[in-house]
Amino acid sequence: MAINFHTVTHQICKVLKKFPKNLDGKTCILEMKKNNSNKWRQMEWIGFYLEYWCNENLKKIMQMPCPKKYGRVSFDGYLDFPWDFKCHVIEAGDKIIVNDSEAISNAVKEHGFIGIILVIGNATYDNVGQEFKKWHDKLKGDRTEFVIKRINRGAISRKRKISLSVSKILFIKIDQNLLSECDAFQKNFRNANGMPRRNKVLLDLSKIQNNTEYIIEY
Repeated sequence: MAINFHTVTHQICKVLKKFPKNLDGKTCILEMKKNNSNKWRQMEWIGFYLEYWCNENLKKIMQMPCPKKYGRVSFDGYLDFPWDFKCHVIEAGDKIIVNDSEAISNAVKEHGFIGIILVIGNATYDNVGQEFKKWHDKLKGDRTEFVIKRINRGAISRKRKISLSVSKILFIKIDQNLLSECDAFQKNFRNANGMPRRNKVLLDLSKIQNNTEYIIEY
């Protein structure tokens, strides 16, 4: 029997309606830390909090992560087909980086499509004194090797997001037609060791009207 994207999405949508409208950085980070999420130290806490929340609240209906890997890539969840969880701040524009291009292409060939749960909202940012960053750094304790190398080479630390006001949640079907319209991110990029970076799908939100199954408005 063919997989019905509408039916599967409806199951997930009932749970995601409980996702909080306002995310406070300190509260979310402390919650992840308390519940032993290994991502509470990450700077981009909003996306990792969504992943954490979905793992806590969708685990009765969805396998997380997706049990099958496509190359080295594992999608965030699996319910009849692979799913990924993404957050996007409105001020960043219409394009979002999704996942590995080859992995998505292979998953679409196997299942016909994959699903994206996309949380969209307005972020507020750290003040000039970087009080949020200082608080988070103190909570994390000793600097990692990655941070030490960044400081030594004089790289500027990005301004931290301190909260997110969610405006809507989209459930997007990426099929072959939509995939063919997507650009590639990191094309011709190389890592510090000179090895080429793998392309990622760059999804244009202005082109997803026919592929958006549900919208939760806040």
